[in-house]
Amino acid sequence: MDGKAGHDLYRPRPGNHTVGHQLHPHPFPGSGRQARGGCGRVPEPPWLYPARRARLRFPQCLAYDRRLGRGQSRRHLGAYRVLGAGVMGEIMFERIALIGIGLIGSSIARDIRELGLARHVTISTRSEETLKRAEELELGTDYTVSAAEAVKDADLVIVSVPVGASESVAQQIAPHLKPGAIITDVGSTKASVIAQMAPHMPDNVHFIPGHPLAGTEKSGPDAGFAGLFRERWCIFTPLPGTDAEALEKLKDFWRALGSRVDEMDAEHHDKVLAIVSHLPHIIAYNIVGTADDLETVTESEVIKYSASGFRDFTRLAASDPTMWRDVCLHNKDAILEMLARFSEDLASLQRAIRWGEGDKLFELFSRTRAIRRSIVQAGQDVDAPDFGRHALDQKK
Repeated sequence: MDGKAGHDLYRPRPGNHTVGHQLHPHPFPGSGRQARGGCGRVPEPPWLYPARRARLRFPQCLAYDRRLGRGQSRRHLGAYRVLGAGVMGEIMFERIALIGIGLIGSSIARDIRELGLARHVTISTRSEETLKRAEELELGTDYTVSAAEAVKDADLVIVSVPVGASESVAQQIAPHLKPGAIITDVGSTKASVIAQMAPHMPDNVHFIPGHPLAGTEKSGPDAGFAGLFRERWCIFTPLPGTDAEALEKLKDFWRALGSRVDEMDAEHHDKVLAIVSHLPHIIAYNIVGTADDLETVTESEVIKYSASGFRDFTRLAASDPTMWRDVCLHNKDAILEMLARFSEDLASLQRAIRWGEGDKLFELFSRTRAIRRSIVQAGQDVDAPDFGRHALDQKK
């Protein structure tokens, strides 16, 4: 499937649907009786999945009583019935395990559910409270606090944890991985993740590091939404000797989620992300902290008179502290290199302001304005004060 087809899967409902990109209707509406095994066809909304409607197929009804007969508790059946009761698209993996169910993991889960990309989705997280919430949201078919239990028989394992926890997860899941399984991650640093996970991966699985360049400042299972990865890049940093067929299958999975895909080596990825993602977040944390520390400006004034520029910084500075602590510690060389360069450029800007060098200021501001326009032209944002989401939906 090409990028455009993946994008078409999320064409919004006609009309003034301002939150449609986040709050999709339940993918398989109907009464509880229908969901429990009537195997009746659920009508497909005409605005949902237009690019795939001609190729949709229906799986067999799930044997509800037979699953109970195998000793599985009813606790695990709610979302399973949802996945099996209605319209599904092309199944790419029989079983997917999601280790971690924050913003990224829960968004993946929602896309899998809406697109019918797997028959079984096992969700694992260390927190019982978070696991319970994932179950309430029907993000998977099975739920467990044990990562080792989650990956058993999984064809695809997606690790969505702070990068500092990568090695611990790898150690837990390695002995239980199915031969031939694809193991990937979503971490924002790649050299560190490879160093932590690769030594523990068995020879009979396919470890393919990945990084979807998508997200918001929110965290937790409630933060995710279907369509988060649409028209966003997913970068893979495959190790030498990676199986080409497994890599292509993983790329197809992310294309189905609407992503564009690319490859680069891990060290180059970390340098690129240091400047386009890590440094902006660090600057945002710092400038918001500076505003909070000012003795001559009260906190109420900072909040009351925030202009759009400061608001943009506060959005970045609201990102998950655990995640960004780990990013800084696990990509420190690239980040320090970019911070040094930024400090030099900032000192130059400071001199231009001090000495009234208007021409230098104008040249810099014009150059950076052109970069912003290039980002819009590349489709990674739009000229709208909503970070592109609503306006992108309205353009389609």
